Amino acid sequence: MESGNQSTSMENMTTINSEDKSIVGNSISVAFGALILSIVFLLGVPGNLFIIWSILARARKWSVTTLLILNLACVHGCLMCLTIFFIIYLAKQSWIFGGVMCKMLFYLCNTNMYASIMIITLMSLHRLVAVVWPKYLKACTRRRTVLLVLGGLWIVVFLLALPALRFRKTMDYRNGRTLCETNHSSLQHVILQYTLETVVGFLVPYVIIVSSYACILRRLRQTMFKRRIRSENLIQAIIVAFCIFWLPYHIINVVQVVAALIQDGSTKKRLDHIWQSSRAVTSALAFISSCANPILYTFAGRSYIKADGLAFMARLFEGTVLDYGARKRPKDQTSNLTECRNI
Repeated sequence: MESGNQSTSMENMTTINSEDKSIVGNSISVAFGALILSIVFLLGVPGNLFIIWSILARARKWSVTTLLILNLACVHGCLMCLTIFFIIYLAKQSWIFGGVMCKMLFYLCNTNMYASIMIITLMSLHRLVAVVWPKYLKACTRRRTVLLVLGGLWIVVFLLALPALRFRKTMDYRNGRTLCETNHSSLQHVILQYTLETVVGFLVPYVIIVSSYACILRRLRQTMFKRRIRSENLIQAIIVAFCIFWLPYHIINVVQVVAALIQDGSTKKRLDHIWQSSRAVTSALAFISSCANPILYTFAGRSYIKADGLAFMARLFEGTVLDYGARKRPKDQTSNLTECRNI
């Protein structure tokens, strides 16, 4: 039994080593990933800082949507500042920042993934309550309730990202490279980490998001107001962008888990080759979602640019305060003024 366990462990370590060598050893994949991350850094850092500045310094009215967008921009801005480390990692094809930074940087990346999708899910749930159950909106948007929900969200996010601390470490190789790699000592660890990321960090939230918007659209069809609402368009654009850029990463997660479950054979070799050669590119693509939102906001707020200059984005976010009230019937206008302040 002991001999068998050692053999299994050695096989797993061999898989890990080939994974990480291929991640930084495939020249085309590495070059493409470094190019993507460089563009992301140049667009994402100033873009997200501009969003934070617009909300904190220029926004005169705040809504729950605005607060969630602020949290999202802070998450993305912090991640964008970390991309420089990964650009250097890909360029040098060796990790030079030490073991602690290896664990912490990948932990923060996982934190960004979970925080992003959960904040987007909260946006969808907030719109669901605003449209389908407006009488509960005031209770759901009280300051204390909102802060408790956000606090709970961040606690859950920090806990979900812990596998990155557990399974990441630096490894030295004979070719002189030091790699920051996953250190799965068993098949169960591979399945645990990547299944958790894909199920909790993508599939479950997207089921909630799609279900919420199905209810919202059905409700809107029952009303006399058929036009699209600015804040809903904005949130839908954020949701679609996140899906486009993170879906390849989670597909590769699934491929890696399936490959780990297959004991041997040509199918396993093909699947291993797919995820090993694609991991750097799909990870880099996932970073794009963090710099895409400032571009989306700029397009959504372009009508404000001429009149408001640098304050155009603040005016866009202020518009989300009034959107819900704009779609109610005239006879409800008095009560809407109170409700829309909370949206």
